[in-house]
Amino acid sequence: MDEPDDPLSPAPPLVSSRPSHGLLQSRVLYGPNGLRAGWRLLIFLAILSALFSMTAMALRLMSHRGGPRAGITPGAALFGEGIAFLFVLIASWIMARMESRTIADYGLPPQGAFGSKFWQGITIGFASISALLGAMRLEGVFHLTGLALHGVEILKYAALWGIVFVVVGLFEESLFRGYPLSTLTTGIGFWPAAFVSSAAFGYVHHGNSGENWVGAFAAGLVGLFFCLLLRRTGDLWMPIGFHAAWDWGETYFYGVPDSGQVAPGHLFNASFSGPQWLTGGTVGPEGSYLCVGLLVLLWFIFAAWLREAKYPNPAAIPGSRLAVAPMGIAAPDKLTGPDAG
Repeated sequence: MDEPDDPLSPAPPLVSSRPSHGLLQSRVLYGPNGLRAGWRLLIFLAILSALFSMTAMALRLMSHRGGPRAGITPGAALFGEGIAFLFVLIASWIMARMESRTIADYGLPPQGAFGSKFWQGITIGFASISALLGAMRLEGVFHLTGLALHGVEILKYAALWGIVFVVVGLFEESLFRGYPLSTLTTGIGFWPAAFVSSAAFGYVHHGNSGENWVGAFAAGLVGLFFCLLLRRTGDLWMPIGFHAAWDWGETYFYGVPDSGQVAPGHLFNASFSGPQWLTGGTVGPEGSYLCVGLLVLLWFIFAAWLREAKYPNPAAIPGSRLAVAPMGIAAPDKLTGPDAG
C-alpha cells in the first residue's frame, strides 16, 4: 500500500478551548473534532433501522391482505434493492445536513454519475468474472451447456438484470463504503476503517443461502479491493461499475450461482464438476480458491496502476459541525486528525 501521505494525517493540534472541569460524559461523546465517529455511525444506523422497520411492518400488512410476495425475479430484486438504496441515501442526507456536508463527501458525487470511471469499472468487472470462469474452464470444472434464453428475451433480461445490478452496486457501495467508511475514517484512519467495513461486508454475505466461509472471505476481499479503488480514484463510481458488472456476469450472462443463488432469466445454462475448492460448490465462483487468487492479483495490479491517494478529501471533513456541544464545551471548527471515537 505504498502511496503518498494520508490526506487525513494529523495536523498540529489546536489550542484546546475545553475547560478543565468538563464533564466525563462530554469527553465520552465529544472529541477534538466534535461528536465522535462511533456515535455518528450509531445515529446513521439508527435512522436506517427505523426506515427498514417501518417498511417491514408495511410489507407484513400487505402480505396479510393478500399483497404480492416477492421472489427472486428482476422486478422483486429491483424493488427491494431500490428501496434499500433510497433509505441509505435518506440516512446519508440527514447526516450530511447535520454535519454541513454533502453526499459527494461520502464518495458519491452526482457529477461523476455513470461517467468514465463507472464504465471503466463495468469493463474491468465483466472481464474479471470472465477471467475467473475462463480459468475454471481451463481446469475442466466449468462448462457452458447452451442458451437458456432466445429471441427478444435475451435483450429483455439483459436490460432488466443490468438495471437491477446497478442499483445493487449503488446500495451496497453506499452502505458499506459510503457514509460508514467516511465516518470511521475520521475516527480510526482509512485502512483500519476499510478492514472493518470489508469484514462486515463479508460477514453479511455469510447469511446468504448456499454461502460458506470461503465465499464470505472472498466477499470481504472484494470489499477491501473496492476500498482500494475508492482510495485511489476518489469516489465510488468505479467500484459501483465493477460490482454491477461482476454480478451481472454471474447472474445473467453466465447463469452461475451468485452467493449461492441461481436466478431465473439467465442467458446461458452452466454446470460445474470437480472438487469444491475449485468450483466453489453451492456458493458458485465466489467460493472457489481461484476467486481468492484473482482478487489478490487484482489488488496488486490496481495498487501499481493507481498510486495516488485521492480519498478522503481533507477539505470535506468537518471539524465540529454536527451539533452544539454541551454547555461549557466549545469544539474546534477544523479537523485535527482522527478522533478517538
